[in-house]
Amino acid sequence: MQNEKNKTALVFGGSRGIGAAAVERLAREGFAVAFTYVSRPDAAEALVEKLTAAGGTALAIQADSADPAAIRTAVEQAVAHFGGLDAVVVNAGILRMGPIESVSLEELDQMLAINVRGVFLAIQAAAVHLPEGGRIITIGSNTAVRTGHPGTSVYQFTKAAVAAMVKGIALDLAARDITVNNVQPGPIDTDMNAGAIEMLAGKSPMRRVGSPAEIAGLIAYLAGPEAGYMTGESITIDGGWVL
Repeated sequence: MQNEKNKTALVFGGSRGIGAAAVERLAREGFAVAFTYVSRPDAAEALVEKLTAAGGTALAIQADSADPAAIRTAVEQAVAHFGGLDAVVVNAGILRMGPIESVSLEELDQMLAINVRGVFLAIQAAAVHLPEGGRIITIGSNTAVRTGHPGTSVYQFTKAAVAAMVKGIALDLAARDITVNNVQPGPIDTDMNAGAIEMLAGKSPMRRVGSPAEIAGLIAYLAGPEAGYMTGESITIDGGWVL
């Protein structure tokens, strides 16, 4: 990887929640950070301005992770803007809830397109630009290993697919000393869980949900030099969730 002060990262789905926290933390660690967003350009630009005011370097890129061409273009823009890429964080994902009998083909295809295909394509597009010792980090879910909730079967199996994907890609890239790891958060205080925080906290052994900053801390570790011997792993960070 490049010198500590010249590292670059691309975060897919980085304008809010866990993604925005990751962007901020990586910037504090010395990365110049590009990130994608789908809607809310105002929020994306506000994040860029915040990081710039703090002395960091950031670039917002509009890209829908359901669109293969947009994924490739986002990688190309980040590389062209920063002159290289050292780490990629694939956080973009969606949750559509409903019992099995009510899941439409459109909803199924949308979750597969973003949560599985989009993750693979983002890694595929970024990997060719990563140097020896580069970092790839995906954001999965503890539902890949814990019992979820009724109505989350599709989301759950997409996140299990990511965990399996990471194991295989880690082997493909091991010869280049590129690490590939998957972070599996439990319930986190984000927009995705709006309206359910109190209920989710009540089911946690720690009686709370996690914060985006706590997940970002693990992402920063995996993106850093001390995580060079960890690859192909899924790390669950969920306060001991047991359901």
